[in-house]
Amino acid sequence: MLGRAAPGLLRRAQQLKRSAWLAPAPQRLNSGLPVNIGVLFVPQQEAWVVERMGKFHRILEPGLNFLIPLLDRIRYVQSLKEIVINVPEQSAVTLDNVTLQIDGVLYLRVMDPYKASYGVEDPEYAVTQLAQTTMRSELGKLSLDRVFRERESLNANIVDAINQASDCWGIRCLRYEIKDIHVPPRVKESMQMQVEAERRKRATVLESEGTRESAINVAEGQKQAQILASEAEKAEQINKAAGEANAMLVRAKAKAEAIQLLAAALAQQHGSAAASLSVAEQYVSAFSKLAKDSNTVLLPANTGDITHMVAQALGIYTTLTKTQAVKTQDEIPPAHGDPQPPSTEVLKAEQTTSS
Repeated sequence: MLGRAAPGLLRRAQQLKRSAWLAPAPQRLNSGLPVNIGVLFVPQQEAWVVERMGKFHRILEPGLNFLIPLLDRIRYVQSLKEIVINVPEQSAVTLDNVTLQIDGVLYLRVMDPYKASYGVEDPEYAVTQLAQTTMRSELGKLSLDRVFRERESLNANIVDAINQASDCWGIRCLRYEIKDIHVPPRVKESMQMQVEAERRKRATVLESEGTRESAINVAEGQKQAQILASEAEKAEQINKAAGEANAMLVRAKAKAEAIQLLAAALAQQHGSAAASLSVAEQYVSAFSKLAKDSNTVLLPANTGDITHMVAQALGIYTTLTKTQAVKTQDEIPPAHGDPQPPSTEVLKAEQTTSS
């Protein structure tokens, strides 16, 4: 049998050698694998797995490669580009027993052509099934509300789970994105009602908060107004008291200055006569204002005698003046000579004072 097969093998080798000279590019069989013609050109971002006599031999790098015809065979062709796989739609049950229809997109890349070739029969199918099962298990851990809120964390968890399982396959999952999440119609209606109720609740809460803030602002404004009014009244009273004190000081200073000027004027020549005339005029003018404010009036016995009234006023002033002069002399120590008897004017002033 070997002798009969030898001429066939020779003819096959000759045909392959002739085809290598005629066709510069490698031909592919119906299975899509390139044919070993001895000289092969591997495209960029591809890895060709070569078997020699049924056993793994090596992986062809991009560029020019030489193989032995008949002994070497290209068994697998792996693409090193990023591959996009659509994960079919499937049903999954959430933690709160809601059935969802969900699909996604898977992005992966072959990192080890040897493991991708010999580690699993169909890498794409295996990764797709793994993505579906992982997605169902991850959705079962979340409630419906958390599924919509935590899509990014859900995608990250699915990627981590796929990478842990596909490490022995030489495939790495880069990203996983959930495309659509379909909710049952009744659940969708209930979610819509829940959203509307939540919005009405928020509107009521915001309205109540606005009313509360308005009341607080009004009360705060009244409080500040009362405080400012009391402070203004306090400042007004302080200013008024300060003004009255200043006015009293000014009046006292003016009166003191007037008294000093009057004393200086009385000390001059004929000052006593001028003071007597002034007192007489004031005494007379005081009688002219009697009975203006009240009907009860006390009058001296001789009201009609104007000369007697003036003399009486002058006598009062003279008595007061002399009394002051006597007090001044008593304060002055007497001389060492003989004591002088009091004058007649002093005696008269004392008699008048006693009377």
